[in-house]
Amino acid sequence: MERLSSSENSCLVEELETLLIDSGHLRALAFLYASKGISSKALSIWRSLARNYSSGGYKKDQSSEIDRREDAATEASKILEHSSDQDLILQHLGWIADVNQTLAINVLISDGRPEFLSPGEISIEILLRYLQWLIEDRESDEARFHTAYALLLAKSVLESYETGISQNPVRERFQMFLGSSDAYDAEEVLYTIEESELWLEKAILYRRLGQESLVLEILALKLEDFEAAEQYCTEIGRPDAYNQLFEMYLDPKDGREAMVTAAIKLLHRHGQMLNPLQVLERLSSEMPLRLASDTIVKILRARTHHHHQGQ
Repeated sequence: MERLSSSENSCLVEELETLLIDSGHLRALAFLYASKGISSKALSIWRSLARNYSSGGYKKDQSSEIDRREDAATEASKILEHSSDQDLILQHLGWIADVNQTLAINVLISDGRPEFLSPGEISIEILLRYLQWLIEDRESDEARFHTAYALLLAKSVLESYETGISQNPVRERFQMFLGSSDAYDAEEVLYTIEESELWLEKAILYRRLGQESLVLEILALKLEDFEAAEQYCTEIGRPDAYNQLFEMYLDPKDGREAMVTAAIKLLHRHGQMLNPLQVLERLSSEMPLRLASDTIVKILRARTHHHHQGQ
């Protein structure tokens, strides 16, 4: 009966519908509906069967019950994989995901429909995987998808952070995505995390927005990643960036002590980029002349040599 219903046939639904319901052949009726393109009724039956199996409506052992639910969800997913009716998909995606998330993902990423689905009221984890598929597998560069993906990752990270988990795979994925994608709305993502302690993520976003001072402040003072701060100055390539970082080290604000060691290392490694007058003005008991004298002499000699060459 099921084989006949699921294959091409000349059966009239009106003639068999009542007969199949009364005789309890609901699977056969679902196949018949599907073969005639009556997807909504077919899906309703598969959902009903999955619920009956789950609630013990069919007295079988537990493994058989799981198999029956999987089977119902599988048949429903086959229908939805070829449907472009987003309302119908969202109506049934939830219970399919409850049975098997992989089946739900397959519905979303199916190539059997002419158009991609627009991300809508889908569970966060499934939506994350769907957006990831759109961006990575289908190579979509649409800003709305990239922004939606970044915002969902941000919210997931914030939820984890609130529960005391400061570093997790989702946060690593978030950081990598922020650094690799050029298509998301950086201002919108920044607004979402601005009040949080996600300093590295904020540094990436401020960098994307061209806020050099804020990037340096986060790298040097919040994260104390001096190597990254100096590397960022190198990427900027302007002396004023090094001078600004030097000032931050010696005057970190908020009542913090001067970061003399970091300032001395910056002076030794990138002294040629610093303004010697600014360095001399910053000398104090915390950063005495003896610690900086050799480097200052080298800076002045280099400046003098450069000046003579230019004449």
